[in-house]
Amino acid sequence: MIDLRSDTVTKPTSGMLDAMMSAEVGDDVFGSDPSVNHLQEKISNLFGMESAVYCPSGTMTNQIAIRVLTQPQDEVICHKNSHIYLYEGGGMMSNSMVSPKLLEGKRGMLTASQIEESINPNDIHFPRTKMVGVENTMNKGGGALYDYEELVRISKVCQEKNLFFHLDGARLFNAIVASNRSPEDFGKLFNTISICFSKGLGAPVGSVLLGSKEHISEALRVRKVFGGGMRQSGFLAAACSYALDHQVDRLNDDHRRARELGTASAELSFVKAVVPVETNIVILELEDGFSEGWLLSVLAKNGIEAVGFGKGLVRFVTHLNFGDDELTMTIEKLKKIKS
Repeated sequence: MIDLRSDTVTKPTSGMLDAMMSAEVGDDVFGSDPSVNHLQEKISNLFGMESAVYCPSGTMTNQIAIRVLTQPQDEVICHKNSHIYLYEGGGMMSNSMVSPKLLEGKRGMLTASQIEESINPNDIHFPRTKMVGVENTMNKGGGALYDYEELVRISKVCQEKNLFFHLDGARLFNAIVASNRSPEDFGKLFNTISICFSKGLGAPVGSVLLGSKEHISEALRVRKVFGGGMRQSGFLAAACSYALDHQVDRLNDDHRRARELGTASAELSFVKAVVPVETNIVILELEDGFSEGWLLSVLAKNGIEAVGFGKGLVRFVTHLNFGDDELTMTIEKLKKIKS
């Protein structure tokens, strides 16, 4: 099977496995796992931020950030299709007892003017607006990239209005590579950043939360409460460090293959449109009369796995285990589908 359901389906490379098996480990709950400490220092230095904490998942790092930056009855501004709201099981309401203010925005992205207009007045009838969360790249927007200058403007609004600014950077390195920015460019804009290593970077498990020493100290407490304290997690952290050293620049290949897949898909008779492809996500909008269930079934019969992404939408995600040979085979099989 050619698996394009997500970039989370990748297997560790031989080099990554060697790094994992040779990792020096300890007990991370005691703060004494050398490989975890190395990763946390490495990633915080890379982004120019004070500290980091390693966690099992991006959902956990996002939810920890919300818990650390807010109090019950606060409000979080985010897009209605953002991962922190849509795909984290109601976590912000359950874990932190905050309410989301859901905004619209082209391809899942917000603007500084939108956010400024959405801040609640200091009135007991309204929750306190306390945090803004954005996602880059934007999953539901087809891997869309924020314009960096817009992020600068949002950051300025947050500073002026005394709001915390959080980045769900599950695929942030895809954004860094595609936009030719540096990690430090993003580190200076946000109070906290969540980064997932098990997506484009190809590690088997793990995410980090970046922030100030004060926020990460509190994040360690919240991680414990959430059940995220791991012991000899250096075996996993070593894979993440390896990914930073060896599997960032190759993201350009994923983006190229996604663009080629998107271009070929746009010519299919049953495809109405392809969401603009900027990184490694390809979303097909099907013609009326064709359901996502139909296409997924046909794809499966042809040895291709994808996911439904809403009514009439199907998503493909390219990754390090999807090479040029698999790309050619996928395009050939798509062209043979009878509508």
